[in-house]
Amino acid sequence: MNPDKLTRIAGILFDKDGTLLRYDESWGPVNREAARIAAAGNAGLEPQLLFSGGMDPVSGHTRADSLLAAGNAAEIAAGFVSAGSLFDVAELTRLLDELFVRAAEFSVPVADLAGLFARLKARGFKLGVASSDNEESIRQTAIRFGFIDHLDFIAGYDSGHGVKPEPGMVLGFCRAVGLDPGEVAMVGDNNHDMHMGEKAGVGLKVAVLTGTGSRETLSAAADICLDDITALERLLPEKAEA
Repeated sequence: MNPDKLTRIAGILFDKDGTLLRYDESWGPVNREAARIAAAGNAGLEPQLLFSGGMDPVSGHTRADSLLAAGNAAEIAAGFVSAGSLFDVAELTRLLDELFVRAAEFSVPVADLAGLFARLKARGFKLGVASSDNEESIRQTAIRFGFIDHLDFIAGYDSGHGVKPEPGMVLGFCRAVGLDPGEVAMVGDNNHDMHMGEKAGVGLKVAVLTGTGSRETLSAAADICLDDITALERLLPEKAEA
């Protein structure tokens, strides 16, 4: 990797699930509850819905870049309806969004997020979160884990910046903090994140292995793969460029 890519970085945009939060521990139970809601009492339909979304109903493993791994509530709702749920897509989207906000209470962080964000902020980096979850769920997560005051930008699928893997969330972050895309590192656990960064022209695409992706699924689209977000502190320059 070209060292110049690192020295230019002044902003970091994080995905949430699988990046800040451990995916299987945080979202396995939530995905099962989402399928239960969508099945509306038909217990035999629940495993079918999970499988259609990319989650093995027995092992609980969620496939990289699948609907449940990378989709937003509206996309998951539409997928569940296509797989047999009798709900209206709009109503199921509303119910799933409500569930995902409540899910912040049960999330498992990858690390001490309050400490990590505080240290990165003290070094001068602009910080944001861009997720396929809804904006309120992101805010609740940031409040719960104590890093809301260190964020310069929050974008969910419903924030008006478009959805992944389109570049809108990255470009919205750049506008909000006054940076060029080439000065931004995009950090995520799915190819949706890497492709969003590529389309926006970010300076660095960082994949982490705390979600559904693996080195095999992520290495082609990422500039670098890290075990988790804590390695960013060693990777990035000591001070962000002004």
